[in-house]
Amino acid sequence: MAARKSTKKPNVSADELKTFYRDMLLIRRFEEKAGQLYGMGLIGGFCHLYIGQEAVVVGLEAAAEEGDKRITTYRDHGHMLACGMDPNGVMAELTGREGGYSRGKGGSMHMFSKEKHFYGGHGIVGANVPLGAGLAFADKYNENGRVTFTYFGDGAANQGQVYETFNMAALWQLPVIFVIENNQYAMGTSQKRSTSSPDIYTRGEAFGIPGEAVDGMDVLAVKEAGDKAVAHCRSGKGPYILEIKTYRYRGHSMSDPAKYRTREEVQKMRDEKDAIEHVRDLLLSGNHATEDSLKAIDKEIKEIVNASAEFAKESPVPGADELWTDIYADAAPQNA
Repeated sequence: MAARKSTKKPNVSADELKTFYRDMLLIRRFEEKAGQLYGMGLIGGFCHLYIGQEAVVVGLEAAAEEGDKRITTYRDHGHMLACGMDPNGVMAELTGREGGYSRGKGGSMHMFSKEKHFYGGHGIVGANVPLGAGLAFADKYNENGRVTFTYFGDGAANQGQVYETFNMAALWQLPVIFVIENNQYAMGTSQKRSTSSPDIYTRGEAFGIPGEAVDGMDVLAVKEAGDKAVAHCRSGKGPYILEIKTYRYRGHSMSDPAKYRTREEVQKMRDEKDAIEHVRDLLLSGNHATEDSLKAIDKEIKEIVNASAEFAKESPVPGADELWTDIYADAAPQNA
């Protein structure tokens, strides 16, 4: 694969570049394995892969601090891994096993990690956006200096609740970053056919919310934009919009043949704009890594992913008694 050449010197250390490379590679190899398990019938229902979009979440997680929150939609496995969730628990949940983050009852779209401040995975298009504003409202109320990353796609950007949320977030100056992962096709309709404005982030102008468009195939550009957005929110200036223009290599879900675009278009993106190859090129051209050291990273990642698949296969299916757990919260008075 011919990686594109960087036009500017990266303003990050060699160790940071290696971390970006490793984190993006983990997401890609994990998603490739998830695709295999889906084909084998070990993952049921829907399965939305993040292959091609790895730089978005890796770049933004690099701008986050401990305690910051994230909430997203159904293409969520990459977000889980990037925020530090255990690949074993994620894969076990995908396969509906007891060792999963939601004990096998949530699947791809409904797993959470309170420890990692990951609040889902939501299957209803755009429904997570007001929830993200709610998380940010709690942070502002508690005056804890935290920021919430609320991810949604170009398709969800046409939903009404998004703009209701923009209005409320601007009114209350909430510390929320609205991240539009614009992979250009929503489910299967190109942005040109579904969205009236060429740059979606400009829709925030009506509410006084600043924003910008970012090259989502360049993890360094995403990190730089993320730092700017985080600083804006932490300083009490309210919400910020990042429209991160990215590209998914696979279909909308595993059941999507993606006939609405050509193979040549996808291959051109792989050859010229691949985010992982970009960082690989920077590491090699800057003498920060060798071919052998990068192969060693790939080998390590494959071992982690293969181990997660084995963990999932060996983890038991939830027992029937699990139907009755996690239904009601214990709301008994403290002094009762």
